[in-house]
Amino acid sequence: MSDDRWNTVLVLGGIRSGKSAFAESLVADAPAVRYVATAVGGEDDPEWLARIEEHQRRRPQSWSTEETGADPARLTELIAGAKPDDTLLVDDLGGWVAALLDPARQPNDDPADVAALAAAVRSCTARVVLVSPEVGLSLVPTTPVGRAFADALGTTNQALAEASDGVVLVVAGQPTWLKKTDGDVRRIPQEERIPQEEEPTVALLRPAPVAAPTPAPPPPPALPTVPPVFVTPPTDPDYFTPPTEATVVLSRSAVADALSGQTMSLPLVASGLTKIEPGMDLPLPSTDAGPDARERLVGADLPGGGLGALTEAIEFAASIQDTTTPRPWTSVRVVVISGHHGGGAAAGSDARDTERRVAEAELGVGVLGRLAGQAGADIAVLRVHSAGAMEEGPVAELGAVEAALRQGWQLADDAADAGRDALLLAGIGVGVEAAATAILAATTGAEAAATLPRVLRPGGRFDDHAWMVRCAAVRDALHRIRQEPRGATDLLREIGGLDLAVATGVLLGAAARRVPVLLDGPLGIAAGLIARDLAGQTRHWCLLPEAGTLGMVKQGADVLGLTPVLELGLDLGEGANALAVLPLLRTAIGLASSLPVHPAMLAEQSAAGEDFEIADIAEPGV
Repeated sequence: MSDDRWNTVLVLGGIRSGKSAFAESLVADAPAVRYVATAVGGEDDPEWLARIEEHQRRRPQSWSTEETGADPARLTELIAGAKPDDTLLVDDLGGWVAALLDPARQPNDDPADVAALAAAVRSCTARVVLVSPEVGLSLVPTTPVGRAFADALGTTNQALAEASDGVVLVVAGQPTWLKKTDGDVRRIPQEERIPQEEEPTVALLRPAPVAAPTPAPPPPPALPTVPPVFVTPPTDPDYFTPPTEATVVLSRSAVADALSGQTMSLPLVASGLTKIEPGMDLPLPSTDAGPDARERLVGADLPGGGLGALTEAIEFAASIQDTTTPRPWTSVRVVVISGHHGGGAAAGSDARDTERRVAEAELGVGVLGRLAGQAGADIAVLRVHSAGAMEEGPVAELGAVEAALRQGWQLADDAADAGRDALLLAGIGVGVEAAATAILAATTGAEAAATLPRVLRPGGRFDDHAWMVRCAAVRDALHRIRQEPRGATDLLREIGGLDLAVATGVLLGAAARRVPVLLDGPLGIAAGLIARDLAGQTRHWCLLPEAGTLGMVKQGADVLGLTPVLELGLDLGEGANALAVLPLLRTAIGLASSLPVHPAMLAEQSAAGEDFEIADIAEPGV
């Protein structure tokens, strides 16, 4: 099994559906890919050759190409012989079936060949993505040859769908996951579901890959899970449930049970029975443990001058855990919120590329997935309804904003119930930077033109025209609401949108459960500014691990009183910066807690007759 925790995925789609491009995105982060081409013939067909050339231009130079030609058994041999660290992309099975039905091979036991291919896929330990045409939605072919091809391809697709870990259908460039495995996907009965008209989000939980320790243990058995089904907007969604965790979405009975329980400060917010409003009394971290932990480091047994900027993270961890020897965060959940803002806020955005990155997060691949895997974190992906154009009018209804706040709170509570000791907020969406900048300007009076991030295109190019369009949208939105109320829910309704509302709810719920939140980017900072107006205690549960490169993040953090732990200048995308430095923070916290007092300090204390704690003398665990 690959370190992305899936072996095989079958990608289905019609002609020009975008299935090949999506399949290529699934393996884009692999260091090397063996591209298996199955096309046979077509040398005299210019249009067919042009299609092949288009596919070839998309492939990175690091990819190698193998052709199965007219021998269907060759594909089975390649998959069966693939090694665990190999990555194969087979495009597509239509060519393989055409070779299978070649009259020159008849008579032949075609079903046996299909079964052999399915068996090879089922037992394969490499990472394999198979692309296949979906012909079952068209009319029945009028010719015997056409009917034979459709029947054979349909049979092949069914066999490989059963053998693969995941199955995705691509329509008009939009992927929808189909594969369901008994015991891994739970369908909530219709009568038990929370009314969807009040819930703007669908929460999808996908455990990120966990980096193997050194030395590597024996490979684990294949994980009996599949990528989750994601539906936007939700109508009849399935919720993916990892083997040892509860789903993030509750049924009515679960809501009733949760409302009768207690958190560490407030009742669980899971329905309209409890209202999130300004002035909530949430708990505060310890005011003494943090400074005491910093002071303890002065006398720690270190050969040098100390841990430098990392002391900020140690003091933060000590405050939230109310101890001078805090524990490193061992179970982190990354909450990825994906929203789409319309109007000028979306200028210069590539919606398809954004969707690709969200899909990667759902699979636990890509930059975010790999960093989460190395940190041992899991990922929860949330898709929210699109927001309108902020310059034209309110971007969301008040009822939807209130429901999104409750949903965010519920997600934080679910993470705490699942044993997570820290959350990390990340945003992958369209127009999020502009919406966050509008929130910063509306709450702090900051100048939008000075804080709005530039629009970066692939290849490191900046699109200044798109930036100007975004800036004008923020300016017009602020002018439109100049005489409107500036309460938290008012700003979310007018310019923030539902992604910011969910993020705000996550911060409130995390503070109620005394769970720290690592912020990293525009979404988290804007949510912090909104949450501050609902409960001022929330900012004390937030940490900014890495300053990044965005001026609006630094200015918003300054308003919230958050000092970045590190200033490395990382720009890996929201959430990825914090994940990249998380192992270093853990090391610093663990080291600081394990260090005894320097012997010279003990001698001074003994000579002065001072008392000291036994825990300061002994090594940890003694």
